[in-house]
Amino acid sequence: MLNWLSRIPLELIFWVVSLLLLAIAEPQGHEAVNHFTFCPLANLGLDWCPGCGLGRSVTQLFHGNLEESFHQHWLGIPAVVIIGLRIITLGRYEWKKNKNR
Repeated sequence: MLNWLSRIPLELIFWVVSLLLLAIAEPQGHEAVNHFTFCPLANLGLDWCPGCGLGRSVTQLFHGNLEESFHQHWLGIPAVVIIGLRIITLGRYEWKKNKNR
């Protein structure tokens, strides 16, 4: 089993796990100010960052809150589409590679 798991590309595992974690996260409203963040700019006390809100936007999208998702960050919806396409591309590549063995 571990041999099969080690053949899966790390990037594919990363994207799938990332989206799954965002999907099960508790959505926070735009007005929420006490939330955990990895953002170095927010942790330094800066109010603006081009990426802040992207993860919350994806979480809102997975919970069906399209308007709040767009309000959190307008790139949340395109990010899910792009990451989803990347997951499909990596999955197909691995499928074809393992099928030919």
